[in-house]
Amino acid sequence: MSDAGPKNGDNSDTTDVPFSFMPSPDDMQHWTSVIGRAQQMMLEYAQTQAEGTNGAAALFDPAKWLDNPASQLWAEQTSKMWEQGVAFWTSLATLNPAMAPAAPAEAPKDRRFADPDWTQNPAFALIRQTYGLLSDQLLATTRQLPGLDDAARAKLEFAAKNMADALAPTNLALTNPEVLKRAVETRGESLLKGLKHMLADLARGQLSHVDPDAFEVGVNIATTPGKVIHETELYQLIHYAPTTPDVLAVPLVIFPPWINRFYILDLNPAKSFVAWAVEQGLSVFMVSWKSADASMKDIVWDDYIAAQVDAIDTVRDVLDVPAVHAIGYCVAGTTLAATLAMLSAKGAAERVKSATFFTAQVDFEHAGELKMFVDDGYLALLEQLSAPGYLDGRYMAATFNSLRGRDLIWNYVVSNYLLGNDYPPFDLLYWNGDTTNLPAKWHRQYLVDLYRDNRLVVPNSLSACGTPIDLGKIKTPAFIQAGREDHIAPLASVWRLMDHLAGPKTFLLAGSGHIAGVVNPPAAGKYQYWTGDSNAASLDDFVAGASETKGSWWPHWIEWIRAQDSAEIPAKGARIPGKGAKKAIEDAPGRYVKQR
Repeated sequence: MSDAGPKNGDNSDTTDVPFSFMPSPDDMQHWTSVIGRAQQMMLEYAQTQAEGTNGAAALFDPAKWLDNPASQLWAEQTSKMWEQGVAFWTSLATLNPAMAPAAPAEAPKDRRFADPDWTQNPAFALIRQTYGLLSDQLLATTRQLPGLDDAARAKLEFAAKNMADALAPTNLALTNPEVLKRAVETRGESLLKGLKHMLADLARGQLSHVDPDAFEVGVNIATTPGKVIHETELYQLIHYAPTTPDVLAVPLVIFPPWINRFYILDLNPAKSFVAWAVEQGLSVFMVSWKSADASMKDIVWDDYIAAQVDAIDTVRDVLDVPAVHAIGYCVAGTTLAATLAMLSAKGAAERVKSATFFTAQVDFEHAGELKMFVDDGYLALLEQLSAPGYLDGRYMAATFNSLRGRDLIWNYVVSNYLLGNDYPPFDLLYWNGDTTNLPAKWHRQYLVDLYRDNRLVVPNSLSACGTPIDLGKIKTPAFIQAGREDHIAPLASVWRLMDHLAGPKTFLLAGSGHIAGVVNPPAAGKYQYWTGDSNAASLDDFVAGASETKGSWWPHWIEWIRAQDSAEIPAKGARIPGKGAKKAIEDAPGRYVKQR
């Protein structure tokens, strides 16, 4: 690799411009081999696709987002800005690089531009500044367009932000100095490896964040010992083995979101909420939802509510107890609220001793960016994509990734495809890519009735299993946890649970977001949480008077659980998985979580 570069100026005042982006003549033969192997890879991929592809279609049609009176003006101005930008970048070929300005020292930190060449090499410094200028202008133009309502403006801003992220010079090999240097250092092997990653992802129809073969459910992930003791066509019920001589008399039933695999709460022994809860003396039961297939095309809202009631009653019968503690995470927390309202209407509220809501919403007025995915255009597209009776989970994964496109899409495009890096062995990212299919009818119902029309908070507007429901009738003690940086269930939205439930409520604000804010084991010593006046009139009032505690909020929660009922019994008989009225069907984590 040569460090020599062009010199500018006269003999008395010369400036060396680093130019380490060209392969040496000695490496050209190897580069020829790399090109040949790349061509062979692409040929083999094309042949495979010709025989039948399983790649996912585009998630959405961006044109649907711009379906408003201002779209033509916005598109025209955007086009002009990027045309000017391309022309400006092209002009670099005739510029004296030494005359280009360096990036200003006060520029905000951006991990995409961490490589020193973005500031030290004049050409790349100019590219960076030009990109920053154009992306800022694009966002400013979007915000200033007249005649838009709040929903239309939010869609345009979201589209503009994603466009700006997609067009970053870091996403292209020829305008990313780190990629160019890596290619030269590896004699092209990094690009070849990146191409292999890209073709593999195209074949599976999904961007990979980790090596798909790095983890195996039940082997090195989701390993807490237990047994599946009950199953229906919609879910399996796992009973985990106790690790303490005595257990709390009231057991715990966990309802994870059916849009993800349950083992986010059981990643590994060090991170597992399940294993930790067992260690605290809880008899823990977990619902493992089945990934939808064509046989589930008629599954609706009532079916998930009925499944929650069935799980609660199964645990009560197996352990011969009057009530359970229940946890509902995300969308399962939304449904848990409906379940509690139905039980209350039927005079059966005593079956649930307490309800804990992990980042759950019932009032969707402030539900954040996900509300952009409930207009008529998007719903029509979902209907097309769900023709088999279910929505392929890869579409939902792409939706969530797009909410943080810079971190969850383009960061990995650069790392995996352009730099050819090895995949990190990260269990959380493996879980994030382990998608779950959704029943089409229920998914549409959820988006329309809850996200779009916000009917759950209107008394008796919705029914559960034939019973009109009113959240204001729920008097079950509730523990409500929210994430300060949650972009899936925003803090302001989760707080609304405090306004709609009638029983005693405890609110806790956790540091971080939708996942790390929940999965934060005490041993990690990370983040913090805030507690305060749960009778505060507003979220602002709660935050103003809240006290911060470093570390995990889990110990605070278990104290609250014990305050509901501290009675203990020996961990024997039916408290051992498979030893009660329900015999073991198979070992945890069961079949359903492994089905694709």
